[in-house]
Amino acid sequence: MAEAHAAVAFSFSITHEGWDVNFDREVLNLVYQSGVRSWKKRIARLLNNLHNGIYPGHYSYLCVIISLVSIMHLYGYDVPFNLPSKILSISPAKSIYWQLGACTISSVSYWLSAVFFLRYSLKMLFMYKGWIYESPVKGSKPSLATKIWATFVKAVGSWNTPKLYSYQSSLPRLPLPSLNETMTRYLKSVRPLLDDETFNKMEKLADEFEKGIGRKLQFYIWLKSWWSTNYVSDWWEEYVYLRGRYPLMINSNFYGIDAIMLHPTTNQAARAASIINSLLRFRRLLDRQELDPILLQDMVPLCNWQYERIFNTTRIPGDEADKIMHFSDSNHITVYHKGRYFKVIIHHKGRILLPAEIQMQIEQILKDTSEPQPGEEKLAALTAGLRRHWADVRQIYFSKGVNKLSLDAIEKSAFVVVLDDFPYEFDMLDPTKLDNYGKVLLHGKGYDRWFDKSFTLCIGNNGRLGFNAEHSWGDAAVMSHLWEWVITEESYEPRSDAPILAHCLEFVLLDEAENIRFDHNGNALGNPEFTPPPPSRLNWDIPAQCQSAINESIYIANKLIEDIDLRIYVHDNYGKGFMKSCSLSPDAYIQMALQLAYYRDAGKFCLTYEAAMTRLFREGRTETVRPCTIESSAWVKAMDDKNTSVEKKVELLRVACTTHQRAYKDAMCGKGIDRHIFCLYVVSKYLEVDSPFIKEVLSEPWRLSTSQTPHGQTTKLDLKKYPKCISAGGGFGPVADDGYGVSYIIAGEDLLFFHISNKKSCPTTDCHRFAKKIEQALADIRQLFFEYNELKKD
Repeated sequence: MAEAHAAVAFSFSITHEGWDVNFDREVLNLVYQSGVRSWKKRIARLLNNLHNGIYPGHYSYLCVIISLVSIMHLYGYDVPFNLPSKILSISPAKSIYWQLGACTISSVSYWLSAVFFLRYSLKMLFMYKGWIYESPVKGSKPSLATKIWATFVKAVGSWNTPKLYSYQSSLPRLPLPSLNETMTRYLKSVRPLLDDETFNKMEKLADEFEKGIGRKLQFYIWLKSWWSTNYVSDWWEEYVYLRGRYPLMINSNFYGIDAIMLHPTTNQAARAASIINSLLRFRRLLDRQELDPILLQDMVPLCNWQYERIFNTTRIPGDEADKIMHFSDSNHITVYHKGRYFKVIIHHKGRILLPAEIQMQIEQILKDTSEPQPGEEKLAALTAGLRRHWADVRQIYFSKGVNKLSLDAIEKSAFVVVLDDFPYEFDMLDPTKLDNYGKVLLHGKGYDRWFDKSFTLCIGNNGRLGFNAEHSWGDAAVMSHLWEWVITEESYEPRSDAPILAHCLEFVLLDEAENIRFDHNGNALGNPEFTPPPPSRLNWDIPAQCQSAINESIYIANKLIEDIDLRIYVHDNYGKGFMKSCSLSPDAYIQMALQLAYYRDAGKFCLTYEAAMTRLFREGRTETVRPCTIESSAWVKAMDDKNTSVEKKVELLRVACTTHQRAYKDAMCGKGIDRHIFCLYVVSKYLEVDSPFIKEVLSEPWRLSTSQTPHGQTTKLDLKKYPKCISAGGGFGPVADDGYGVSYIIAGEDLLFFHISNKKSCPTTDCHRFAKKIEQALADIRQLFFEYNELKKD
C-alpha cells in the first residue's frame, strides 16, 4: 500500500463539505521542473538549429542589409535587381510601411542568397584534399594551391562563430571510387599474401567482376551515393552491427581505461560523483552545442553526427536485427551495485547535481544492505548473450508490468554506472594487474555491465575507473574525445561551482599542487546545497523460467570470458619523440613494428586491418587501411636478412612508412577498398546475385586487427605540461578466432600502451608472446637507426 500511495501525485475523498484534494507538492514540483527543463532544451535546440541553418551567415548581417537597402531605396539610390520596386509594383499601396516591408523582403532575399552562396562555397572548399597529402616535415611549405585554399576557407568561415553542428550541412558527401580504382588497390594489397598461382586467379576474378556484374552493382551504389548523405554509413551500421546475432561482449564492445598515472582519490563514492558530474557537464555542452567542433589544421571540420547518441542511448535487441534507441533527454542514471539496480536523479531545479550531492547518493547505495531480488543480480547477462535469445526473453518477460518500468528506467537513463566491490589495480612491476584491469572493463563477470547501453561507467572500490562502450552508435574516437575531456576536466580544469577554489591558480595539476576536486580525506570538494533525492531501487518480478533464460546467457558469457586473453603492454623505452626524430610518422612506425612482430610470431604475413576515420565527409565513420603491403613485407624480410645492409633496411622502412601514410590518407579521403567492396556485396545480396570475386574477398580473415586510440582532441589537454594526464587507452577482442586484436595509444614522447587480445582456444596465438615480439621489434628498429646514425657520422 505504501508503494501504491507513493506512486500517485494526489489523492481525493468526498466529504459533506465537498471535494477534499491533497496534492503531493514534491511530485508535482518534480513534474513541473522536468517540463520547464524540457522546454528550455527545446528552445535551445531551436535556436541552435536556426544558427546552424544559416552558418556561416549571421542574423546581425540581415539587420545591416535591411538598414542599407531601406536607406538606399528611400533616398532614391538603385538597389541590386531593383527588388523593392518590383515588390511595390504588385502591392496594394505605396505608403512608407509598404516600402519598408518591400525593403525587408528584398533584404531577406539578398541575405539568404549570400548565406547559401557562403555555405556551398564552404562545401566546395572542403572537397579539396590536397593539403592532406603535402609533406608534414618541419620546415616544409604548403603549395600555392593549398595557400590559396586556406585563405578562402578562413575568409568564408570567419563570418560567424561555429557551434558543434554548424559545419554539418557544409561537409561534402563521401566520394564513390570507380570499380577500376578499387580493383587495382585491392590486388596490390593482397599481393604479399598470395603465391603467384593464387594471385593470378584473383586477378582473373577481379577482371571478370569489373567487366561483368560489378558494373551493375556499381550503378546502384552510384545512385545511392547521390541520393543519400553517405553511401556507406547506414548500411555499415545495419549490416555490420545491428544485424549481427553474436554476443556484444568481447565481440563488439570496447573499453577505455583511466589515467593510470594519476590516482586523485581512493574514495569510490567521491570519484564516482566527480566523474558523473563531469560526464553530465559534457552532455550539457552537447545539448547546448557549446562544445568546440574538432578542426584539422584549425580549418577543416570533422563530422559530429555521432556525438548526438553518446548519452540517453541504448541498443534494443530484435529477432532479425537490433535497433538503436535514442531519447532526447534523461534526468537520471542507473547504478548497479552488488546485484541491485538503482535509479538516481541527477538534476535539481534546472541544474546538474554537484559532486558533493552526487556523492551523498552514491554513499547511500554503498551502505544499502538489501539483497538482490530473484534473478536481478545476473540480469545483465542477457545483454552479453545471443541477441535473438535476448529479444525473445525481452518480449516475453519485459514487455509489461513492473519489469517493463524497470527496464525502461535502465534503457532511458543517461548512462549506466557500475560500482564494483573490488579494486582496479596498476603496478609497473606487476603487469598482470593492468591486464586484469583491462579484462574487468572488457567483460567484467559477464553479468555486471549493461552491454546494450551506449556506455557503462565502471568504478573500482579504490577509486580507479574505466568504461565499456557499445559500438553500433559510434566509433572509438568519439568515446575517446569524451573520455579525454572528462579526465582533463577532473585533473586540472578550475571548477566554476566550487567557490573554495576561486583563489586557486588556473590549471593546477593533481600531483603537483592542491587537489582541485577532492579534499584531504578524498571526499568531493564543496558543500551540498540541499539534500538530493535518494536513489530508488528498481523492482523486478522475474519468474523461474526467465531466470533459466538468464542462466543460458550466463553460460554463453562464461564461455566467451574463459576463452579470451588480454595483455596490456606498457612500452616506456621510447615513444613518438624518437619516431619523429627518425623523420617517420609514429603511426606508420608502429604499424611496421606490428608487421615485423607478427611475421616473427607466425612465420608469415596476414591480412591486417587498421581503422581510419572518414569524418571529413558527412556522416562518415571509418575505412580500412591495409598495412601489410608489398613495401612493408620487403622491409620485414630484410630485417632478419644478415646480407642486407643497414642503409638498405632504413631505406626500405622509409618506403614502407611512406606507402602506409599514403594509404591512410587515401582512406581518409574516401579512396579506400573495403567499404566500397562491402557496399557492392550488400547490393549483390539484394539482387540475389553471387559473385565469386566478392565471395573470395570476404572469406579472407583479418588475423591482425589494429586501431590507434586518438588523443589530443580536447584543446585544453597539454601533455607537454601534464604528461601524466592521459588515459592508458583501451582495447577490444580479436576479430578472427586465430588472430589478434591490437589497440595502441601513443601516450607521450616516451610512452606507448598496447592492448593485445587473443582467444585461448587457438593454439597458434598468445597475446603475452606477441607482446614480447612487439617489444623486440620496437627495440630492433631503434637499434637500426642507432647503427644508421653512426654510419652517417663516419
